[in-house]
Amino acid sequence: MVAQAEPAAPAMPPIPASLPVLPLRGGIVVFPLAVVPLLVGQERSVKLVDDVMRGDRLVALVAQRDDGQEQPGPDDLYDVGTVGIIHQLVRAPDGTLRLVLQGLERVRVLGFTETEPYLVARIEPAPDSSVPSVETEALRRAAVDLYRRVVALIDQLPDELAHAVEGLADPRQVAYLIASTVPLPTPTRQELLELDPIDAKLRRLVDLVQHELSVRELGQKITAETREQMSKQQRDYFLREQLRSIQRELGEGDEGGDIGELRRRIDEGGLPEEPRREAERELSRLASVPPASPEHGIIRTYLDWLASMPWNRLSGGEIDVARAREVLDQDHYDLEKVKDRILEYLAVKKLREERRAQAAIAEVVSVGGVGEVQEPARDARLETPIDRTAREPILCFVGPPGVGKTSLGQSIARAMGRKFVRISLGGVRDEAEIRGHRRTYIGALPGRIIQSIRRADVRDPVVMLDEVDKVGADWRGDPSAALLEVLDPSQNWSFTDTYLGVPFDLSQVLFITTANTLDTIPGPLHDRMEVLSLSGYIDDEKVKIAEEYLVPKQLPSHGLKPEELQIESDAIRRIVRAYTREAGVRNLDREIGTVCRKVARAIAEGRTEPVRVTAESVDDYLGRPRFFDEVAERTDRPGVATGLAWTPTGGDVLFVEATMMPSDEERLILTGMLGDVMRESAQAALSYVRSNAERLGIDAGMFAGKTIHVHVPAGAIPKDGPSAGVTMTTALTSLTSGRLVRPDVAMTGEVTLRGKVLPVGGIKEKVLAAHRAGIRTIILPRRNDSDLDDVPEELRRDLELILVDTAEEVLARALEPAGTLVPSV
Repeated sequence: MVAQAEPAAPAMPPIPASLPVLPLRGGIVVFPLAVVPLLVGQERSVKLVDDVMRGDRLVALVAQRDDGQEQPGPDDLYDVGTVGIIHQLVRAPDGTLRLVLQGLERVRVLGFTETEPYLVARIEPAPDSSVPSVETEALRRAAVDLYRRVVALIDQLPDELAHAVEGLADPRQVAYLIASTVPLPTPTRQELLELDPIDAKLRRLVDLVQHELSVRELGQKITAETREQMSKQQRDYFLREQLRSIQRELGEGDEGGDIGELRRRIDEGGLPEEPRREAERELSRLASVPPASPEHGIIRTYLDWLASMPWNRLSGGEIDVARAREVLDQDHYDLEKVKDRILEYLAVKKLREERRAQAAIAEVVSVGGVGEVQEPARDARLETPIDRTAREPILCFVGPPGVGKTSLGQSIARAMGRKFVRISLGGVRDEAEIRGHRRTYIGALPGRIIQSIRRADVRDPVVMLDEVDKVGADWRGDPSAALLEVLDPSQNWSFTDTYLGVPFDLSQVLFITTANTLDTIPGPLHDRMEVLSLSGYIDDEKVKIAEEYLVPKQLPSHGLKPEELQIESDAIRRIVRAYTREAGVRNLDREIGTVCRKVARAIAEGRTEPVRVTAESVDDYLGRPRFFDEVAERTDRPGVATGLAWTPTGGDVLFVEATMMPSDEERLILTGMLGDVMRESAQAALSYVRSNAERLGIDAGMFAGKTIHVHVPAGAIPKDGPSAGVTMTTALTSLTSGRLVRPDVAMTGEVTLRGKVLPVGGIKEKVLAAHRAGIRTIILPRRNDSDLDDVPEELRRDLELILVDTAEEVLARALEPAGTLVPSV
């Protein structure tokens, strides 16, 4: 706000008893005698000005108590304001008004008579009282002197204001001019307006201006000292540079402090040739950069990373294959294929090290002339650095949640005597998370790979890249593309992190990745990994895992002793079937923990006798069962068949429901969030049933004028794939023939228009899901016969696995004989 005071009081027009009130905000308080520019934008304020301009142009200017009020009411305004007259009005293109007003006299608001369309109040003049005295003159002079000094310190105030206030003899004019121009908060300005008499105004102004003057002078002093300090730093920098030049001329140097410590660590770090050259170059730069420079901290951090990397530190000791087998068996039940692969890797590594050591001894003996044995010559032109060491395999554990993928990596590290580091890749979308950031960025760091190596402090740890199937990609790059170099044994011996800028050997790192599905892993990345599938467990395996691993782990974690709680095998089996339905054992572990907590509470409350949990008492601890055998209930009418599906969390049972209704046109309705492939399977199934209606014992005319609706619950879960073809064929045949589908039969397979049953994937997961659901007969494509080798032997003995080639064989085994009584609904 820019305000001015006239050298003499303007002619005072008569002040009416009531006036429109224009609320002021934004720190504006209009004083008598002051000329003030105002911007008016609110609709009701614009109307007020328009009405006033048609009359005497007088308006009451009253400040708001709270600037946040957009539409202030009577209670939001102060009780004392100023009557102003509008001298000039300019209407802007956007509808706002630019006014120039002059304060005339102080007034007091007695009450509001109108609030719409704008505020109108009853007012009474409240002129300032003043009695000339020596004290008043002294206060005027003190205020003028302080104001002159403040104007000199505030750049926004022109020097002419100081001259203007010195030429004013009226204390009232001096007070209002100073109050209008010195930076003050709104409540303080309002306080000055309300103070009476003039002596009180001047006394308060002297205090306020004195405070402002002290703050401004102190700020100037601080600025001057800072400027002087900066000049001193520049002087010290030039002197330091001259000193370094003199020391170089004399052949002297000083690398004490941080630089000497960094050089010592780099000398002891065993850096290879290229990182060593880079470290020496950066050390020379660090010595020439002043400590106050930001570049000094960047170089210092970089050298610290180089010095702390484990360039030549290994953790693997002597390999004991038998002990490794014991460790794996202690930590995990079954998983024979994975354990065999790890033991094969350890055996190969052990043989390589032993044979290489024997060859080295033979070469030493031969050179010494003691013996005749010599190591076979190697063609150095065909040998790469990776050939001189054992290539570490890149293993990928794929399976549903809870089957032990992550814990298996920890067991592998323990079996090999190596350190274990886990890196979670779920949700990573920035390539720099893998490769690192450029050093030019503030807060730059190496990527997660190099960070994990530094944490392990050895260059041969076991690094688990968890959830590699959930890596994303966006405008910041594709992290899965950066992983190609990390997980390629032919390249990772010279992996170059963007931050370090020098190659680091990752060939001795055993990388293990985990995933729930391979579908979202890019092909080139998939090709670099050796995939080991970890399917779900059958009920017997879960019982064994619970007895040997989960219960012994949960008891001490809940403060229980083995003799205080015993859970029978039948009780665990009931928990598996009635309270969990999963491929892994994660929920089973939670339910056992729930039982332990309830027993711990009972003991804490005074129970002394041991607790034995039986199958009959499980409900007392876990409540009502959560899962039931619903297959028989859902297949109790024609048109419903049980299928099998593969999901990232393991196999699952799904139901296909078909119904038929009269319609003006023949059409097929498909619901249940089905994908394109599954929709085409339904159309192929219907075409097969209609084209072979006579052979299937179906009246060909029953399709005329009918709409067929096929639904696959649950409708909120997306579904796709061709493996539900035989299930849809069975459901449609059951619907049109009136024959029930056997409740103990589930099926999977793709069907063609000729009725051929084609092979599908995920056989083991689907068989395990059927067994968990209580199904004992499974129809599979004959060409999936070889996949049954992955199904546990005890499971195959417990199930009837029917292999078929055609849809007719499926229908013959899945449907009840014609004439079977259909239960009423």
